[in-house]
Amino acid sequence: MVASGVGMGMGQSSDAFQRSGLSSAELEQLLDVARRAAEAGGAQLRQHFGKLEKVREKGRSGDLVTEADHAAEAAVLAVLAAETPAIGVLAEESGRQAKPGDLEWCVDPLDGTTNYAHSYPFFGTSVGLCWRGQPLLGALAAPGLEQLYWAAPGLGAWCNGTRLRVSDCPSLDRALLVTGFAYDRHTRLDNNYAEFAWFSHRTQGVRRGGSVALDLAFVAAGKLDGLWERGLSPWDLAAGVVLVEEAGGVVSAYDGSAFVIDTGRILACGSGLQQPLIEGLSHCQPLAGASYGAPELDAPRLDP
Repeated sequence: MVASGVGMGMGQSSDAFQRSGLSSAELEQLLDVARRAAEAGGAQLRQHFGKLEKVREKGRSGDLVTEADHAAEAAVLAVLAAETPAIGVLAEESGRQAKPGDLEWCVDPLDGTTNYAHSYPFFGTSVGLCWRGQPLLGALAAPGLEQLYWAAPGLGAWCNGTRLRVSDCPSLDRALLVTGFAYDRHTRLDNNYAEFAWFSHRTQGVRRGGSVALDLAFVAAGKLDGLWERGLSPWDLAAGVVLVEEAGGVVSAYDGSAFVIDTGRILACGSGLQQPLIEGLSHCQPLAGASYGAPELDAPRLDP
């Protein structure tokens, strides 16, 4: 994969900045807050790594939470409360703390909890800022990799001081992709299995990283050529979307229409790969549950 020279900042983050009324100085100040908040969360993750005492499910099968999630979220929220008390927060573990205004922080204190619980070092603390639901800027601390990512409109996308560029991969047969599987995959046919099989058969490979925030960072860095995924939450996506856009990539819905963070679906890649991904996704129909040992998913369902 070769780094691309695509122009920077042509997506939602730039649009949000232009419409927000923020000055460049204010944008830089908020980006600094995001970086420090992500680093504070990452420090907690580093401290608890390999030392967990409690790992439990929080409702859905496989949806784990640990004391590290809570410690990291508390550290992030402390920074945000001290530095930007007038801005609301949507955090994975504690929910929404609404405030008047158009800005809202989206916080995932531990993206990749299952990885973390197994001492697999692919996880991070993601802190994104949205304007009216559009990702504006973000930072991601990945202490297991000793990496800190950040991005904002006009300032580019960075990792540890190195500027990021998406790859210029033009076709599926040359692409290394990444995706993930939502926690509801055990209870619905629209679970991404068909898409995974379709693209695995036509690319150089499809990875499943287990942390969509880091997966998006790797797309921004050109280490991966493209990503698609469903079943996501705003805190999973806010920072990573800005990283990809500011690294010259494109972010959209599966059909190429505008990305809407609340849908939970995303396609992200370099511009040359977007159309092949859109076309590929359009071909995919859910696999029969019986084909992977879940025949109960094939039974007709009555609407409530």
